[in-house]
Amino acid sequence: MLQMQSQTETALERFDWLSVTFLLGGVLLCYYLLPLLSLVFSQPPGAVLERVTGPEVVSAATTSLTTSATSAAIATLFGLPLSYWIARADGKVKTGVTAVVILPLVLPPVVSGMVLLTVVGPNTFLGELASANGVRLTRSAAGIVLAQTFVSSPFVVITAKAAFESVDRSLEYASQSLGKSRLTTFRRVTLPLAWPGILAGITLAFARAIGEFGATIMLAYYPRTMPVQIWVSFTTLGLENAFPVAIILVGIAVATLVIVNVLGTNPLG
Repeated sequence: MLQMQSQTETALERFDWLSVTFLLGGVLLCYYLLPLLSLVFSQPPGAVLERVTGPEVVSAATTSLTTSATSAAIATLFGLPLSYWIARADGKVKTGVTAVVILPLVLPPVVSGMVLLTVVGPNTFLGELASANGVRLTRSAAGIVLAQTFVSSPFVVITAKAAFESVDRSLEYASQSLGKSRLTTFRRVTLPLAWPGILAGITLAFARAIGEFGATIMLAYYPRTMPVQIWVSFTTLGLENAFPVAIILVGIAVATLVIVNVLGTNPLG
């Protein structure tokens, strides 16, 4: 009995578990890659190019690029001060604020849109106030920016926070000991050292904004962004007509990964 148990343990020790884990991981990797390759090669390049240059696709791409760039800029303007404060704060307040920042990341996008409608919808105080001054916060580019900023800005805050926390505090103390103000220290020491991580967060926020669908369609069905145009093309004309815009979004996603890797920054680290 003991001999059989010893043989079993020896066999288990000799079994190449690393190959098994690689095989299982390879199955999941194929599950990621095969749909993307199928999308890219499912139609002739000429047919895709012809549809990509169509007026509806160009309009959706233009809307998405401009609103996403605006959303990323807003997220950076307000997110960097918040991320720096969180990185230098301590205690339960820091934990609570961080949880609030992460909340839009875990909310279903449609729920995010519903939440925003209770604040900026046409029958709300802010919605009526803006409308009275000639600004529409829904069914407009402003509505798209509001939706995109809500769901994408946490990427700037969380990634920049990690970048600021990675900066050696002794360098900041040394700068201040030489008579430099806190603002000068931030501008000349902290910001340059944290900049690759910050830029990675801005890039991720832009990519998240340009791919946003749920919150955007709740606040602004028009003008159409690329994800909304994909949905409209799919539901009205079929899957083939949704391919061109989808390929553009895949290209943007790949470009985002390339930029983040070039920066050498792990957005989750």
